[in-house]
Amino acid sequence: MLGNQETPTAVIDPWIALTAISLRTTRLKIGPIVTPLPRHRPWLVARQLANLDHLSAGRVICTVGLGYQAQDFTRFGEAGEPNLRARQLDEGLDILTGLWAADHFSFSGKYYTLTDVTLYPKPVQSPRIPVWVAGGWPRRGPFRRAARWDGMCIKSVHHETRHWLTLDDFRACVAYVQAQRGDAGPFEIIMSGETPDDRQQAIEKAQSFEAAGATWWVEEGLGWSVDEFRGRIRAGPPRT
Repeated sequence: MLGNQETPTAVIDPWIALTAISLRTTRLKIGPIVTPLPRHRPWLVARQLANLDHLSAGRVICTVGLGYQAQDFTRFGEAGEPNLRARQLDEGLDILTGLWAADHFSFSGKYYTLTDVTLYPKPVQSPRIPVWVAGGWPRRGPFRRAARWDGMCIKSVHHETRHWLTLDDFRACVAYVQAQRGDAGPFEIIMSGETPDDRQQAIEKAQSFEAAGATWWVEEGLGWSVDEFRGRIRAGPPRT
């Protein structure tokens, strides 16, 4: 299947990988970053995530987005326009949460229709599996969407300049979402990027984003080898 737009690479199916991870771990939170929900039937994703939530004893997080690149859609005869995918994503999220909550769920939208559908088993987590929404700053739409849910995943690269997101960019994004949410309760803020090899520098970088509001750090390791990833995992989180 397609990997990077410039250099096609082998891709492991995330649902198979997450099943293996859930069976070999007991404390790790798990979930795909990011599920391009418009590429999938949302009712099937709802069932897959609910099953994983049972298999992992309630450790699943649902992270969604529009999808990385238009060719992931257009080469399979699907529409690649971002605005259309955004509308499909919103309908898909309503379907996920509706199936997780209701015993007899119906939905009538522009893109999806469900009539009296029951999903069993329901997720372990209550009231539902947490939903995080991914976006690239300074695009506002994904972050207005994220403000309605449980968390946001901020891309490590500025959407316009294609440079690493700066701490000031991050602060601006956080302030924008906080203004959208008001006093809506707990909210996760996930920043991704790469920390330096030097342990103290890595800690200082992670702490600077934590002080600005980040609650999670995702180590991307773009282009890293498997051995480099293993070394970073063995070193543990960048904290004192």
